Amino acid sequence: MLILLPPSEGKRAPRRGAALDLSGLAFPALEPARAELLDALVTLCTGDREKAAEALGLGTTQLAEVDRDAGLATAPTARADHVYSGVLYEALDLPGLPAAAKRRATARLAIASGLFGIVRPDDRIPAYRLSGQVTLPGVGSVARYWGARLAPALGEAAGDGLVVDLRSSAYAPFWKPAKHEVDRVVTVRVLHEADGRRKVVSHFNKATKGRLVRDLLLDGAAPRRPAGLREALGDLGWHVEEAGSPTRLDVVVTEL
Repeated sequence: MLILLPPSEGKRAPRRGAALDLSGLAFPALEPARAELLDALVTLCTGDREKAAEALGLGTTQLAEVDRDAGLATAPTARADHVYSGVLYEALDLPGLPAAAKRRATARLAIASGLFGIVRPDDRIPAYRLSGQVTLPGVGSVARYWGARLAPALGEAAGDGLVVDLRSSAYAPFWKPAKHEVDRVVTVRVLHEADGRRKVVSHFNKATKGRLVRDLLLDGAAPRRPAGLREALGDLGWHVEEAGSPTRLDVVVTEL
């Protein structure tokens, strides 16, 4: 089973650690593409800071993020599961997992990244700012860039097992399953039910997905097909329904 996660916009900047080594990251076939994007991002951010901020979708009060990107080549690194610090990752709490669950996380989780394409939780990365919605000078759309390059790496990581796709919409274009893969790729939506009505709540959607993945890692369940995932989550106490097809599941919660 492969679980695809979005990155977090919020990142915890390492204070110390070795500089970025692209050759040491998982999915080594992506190294040339990562190097090209890194060079384009650093070049952008070492020029006009205001123009760089605009290109990255940042405001004038976020120029420190531009400066951080300008120094990525020599910035200290830490494990990705320490660097990503958003709501989903707080709920998932990968560093707090017991040893067996941590091993499962390393083997089963892949995190989408605007800069690196995909990374594993134990990959050492710096804090950076580059979303999937950015268009980089000299490279073009980050989403389209990775959309043309990620399929072989993700195909190898998934093998013939189940892919649980929890990415946000900004990172969905990075990889779309081929026709022969569609039946074993499951997307999950979280709905809050109150007073007989259901709605999507973004913040708690992320937190719920984090808790859901944590439960799967703690339990060790590794279903190979969508029906198996629904059954496994049900056994763990989650209320799960098919959302129009076996490959789209709704997780319904009544408490946030």
